[in-house]
Amino acid sequence: MFKLNIDKKVLNKAARTIAKAGKMPFPVTETFLSVLDVLLTDEQARFIADVFTKPSLTLEQILEKVDQKYDKDAIVQLLGKLLKGGIISSAISQSAGVRVYRLMQPVPGLMEYSLLRGETTEKEKKLAKLWDKLYKELSKGTQKNYDFVIPQYEKIPAIDRVVPVEEEINLEKIGQEAITPFEEVSKFIDKCDDIAVAHCYCRHEKDLLGDPCKLNAPKKNCFFFDKSAKHIIEHEFGESISKEEAKKLFKEAEDYGLVHKVFHVQANPEGKVEAICNCCSCCCGTFHLYRTGAMPFTTLTSYIAEINPDECVGCNACVNACPIEALEIHEDNIASLIENKCIGCGVCVHMCPQEPKAISLRRTGLRRVFIPPPKITKS
Repeated sequence: MFKLNIDKKVLNKAARTIAKAGKMPFPVTETFLSVLDVLLTDEQARFIADVFTKPSLTLEQILEKVDQKYDKDAIVQLLGKLLKGGIISSAISQSAGVRVYRLMQPVPGLMEYSLLRGETTEKEKKLAKLWDKLYKELSKGTQKNYDFVIPQYEKIPAIDRVVPVEEEINLEKIGQEAITPFEEVSKFIDKCDDIAVAHCYCRHEKDLLGDPCKLNAPKKNCFFFDKSAKHIIEHEFGESISKEEAKKLFKEAEDYGLVHKVFHVQANPEGKVEAICNCCSCCCGTFHLYRTGAMPFTTLTSYIAEINPDECVGCNACVNACPIEALEIHEDNIASLIENKCIGCGVCVHMCPQEPKAISLRRTGLRRVFIPPPKITKS
């Protein structure tokens, strides 16, 4: 365990404050304290512990809470450092018209922003090891208390939404009027004012750990839009990108077999989109946590795969491409779908070599997919 630089009582209080900022349960362990010890200064830890009694605050609310030894300029400067460090985010509230500062939750949040710039200093290497250790602790805790923990996760709303490979949406069959804007990535991009791209923090973490992506997928394809894009650009987590270049990168991601995962503002599937990840199953945090038994895979989707047995030759292309192992080949040499595991990403359709395709996407309307993690038995 790394030696702590910050007073442990202060760090523990800050850690509990950060853990409460998210909707997902997150244990405050020695490893998480070590993560925060790398990310925060003593002053920042004390500030978070004392001020953020709720996750979102305006500057006026913050000034009411701080000790009188801090003047407004000092607080603004401190907030600026926390913004640059990825510890908080800020945006203008649409309802109130004032700037709101929001404390990042551990995951997704701190983990992503701590590696989003794609840097490779000793700090990032240390953080990658700590996050990896933390994931292993989560897996151990879930497995130990499986029958209690999994029903608790089932009560938590999905934090992301899977949208399919765009060219695999059958508009003639479904009808354009049934498709919501963010289900067609290119049309969603056309509606955005600002787009930013940054490093995939998951693939970057794996690189830092010496376990690179098995697909050798591109790393610079984490996208942010409008308010989130402005935040990413202003604080140098990523860079501005044109709509044309963004579309090219999304197409490239699809050809590598990556999954589009959409994050809506406040996890509201009817709300605005703030980010889209392009995920591989070998590196993506949510796929990894599911596969290692740490937590369920939970998402929203509007599609499900359908197999055409008359066209299927049992080539295994769809089985190998499926990121969640929802496909298998039966003895009759025809692919079969495990329906309650299908996340409707369309990767299987995109990778099917048959013409006409032996697999297609059917629109289901918005549905929640909840896949409990495997129970891992030690040999």
